[in-house]
Parts: sequence; C-alpha cells; structure tokens
Amino acid sequence: MINRRQASLAVAVTVAWGQSALAQPFHEGIEFATLDQPVTTEAGPGKIEVIEFFWYSCPHCNAFEPAFKQWIERQPKDVFVKRVPVRFRDDFEPQQRMFYVLEALGKLEPLHGRLFQAIHVERQSLSGADQLGQWALKQGISKADFDQAYNSFGVVSKARRATQLQQAFKVQGVPSLGIAGRYYTDLSMASGMARALQIVETLIVQERGRKK
Repeated sequence: MINRRQASLAVAVTVAWGQSALAQPFHEGIEFATLDQPVTTEAGPGKIEVIEFFWYSCPHCNAFEPAFKQWIERQPKDVFVKRVPVRFRDDFEPQQRMFYVLEALGKLEPLHGRLFQAIHVERQSLSGADQLGQWALKQGISKADFDQAYNSFGVVSKARRATQLQQAFKVQGVPSLGIAGRYYTDLSMASGMARALQIVETLIVQERGRKK
C-alpha cells in the first residue's frame, strides 16, 4: 500500500472471483473500520456507494485497476461506484486534477487506464501540470482545452472535495475503499485487495439488509 510516508515497490494483485463474499467472517476494527461520522454519499435512493481512493503514480493502484474494473462491471444496478484521487501532499494535486480534467472533457473512460500505463509501463514522468498537458496533447486533447479544464472552477472544486472525502474516510494509504459512506478498508487492513473486495461485497449485502 502506498501511504503518506512512502511510495514503495509494487505488489501483485490477484482477485479470486470464484470465492463468495460471505465465505468467511470479517471483523470490524481489524479488516474494516466503521466511520465515527457517516459521510453523505452521491448515490441515489436505494443505491449503495463504493469509492476507490487512488493515486495514478501508485504501483499498487496500477496493479489493482484491471481487477477493480472487472469487479465494477459485475455489480448490480444498486451499487454506485466512483473513483476519488487522493492528495497526501501538495505534489499530488496535478494528478488529482487530471482525473477531473479527463472527466470534464469526456475522456475518462478511454484515458484513465492509459494514464496508468504511461506512468507504470512506459515509465513516463507525469507528475506536473505541464507534463500532463503534453501527455494529454498526444492523446488528442488540445492545449487550450486542457488548460481551460485544468484551471476551471469545476475541476478545482472537485479536487478539493476529493481531498475532503479522503480526510472524512481517514484514508491512510491507497488503494483503499469506502463503502456506503460508513465503512473503510484498504490493502493493509484486508491483507490484500482481493480480500478487500470480498469485504466490500459483504458490507454491501449488510447495507441492503439495513436499508430494508
């Protein structure tokens, strides 16, 4: 897990899809935490929100991304999933804004995974706004469009809100997951992101029962 103090080596992330979310018990305070103050979610009525907290330069987030994408595709309609880029330090902000630039320009679906690849496979240095702007230009986004979006009130506000959500969930490292505005787990607590997704599925089932 990439935490506030380090950005270390990648670990392999493999998701065992065949295991049931309810195959084993999970313990509050050990594998997941319950927030002291619930967080207001963006999910509509009858829906359960799952947040992935991530950082583009995190090797663990890069390793987790394909499995998480497949997991999202398997979810029923009552599960609302969103990604939230973190900001542990000021130098995280350009990549944090980049996520919302891609969203604002309608380029998130094709370019989210490609940005991970550029950083972790192609070994491009994409930590600053100028570098990200040059990369965006190669993806067909004009400099004018990038600059306008990057500096827009909407993108700046969403980045600020992302940091507030990160703080509300007391995110200690990435990748990590927030569930229903009430629960939190991460690679360290769950002993792996495959198990973290099993915990998420268990809590989703629990939330469905609570909402009835």
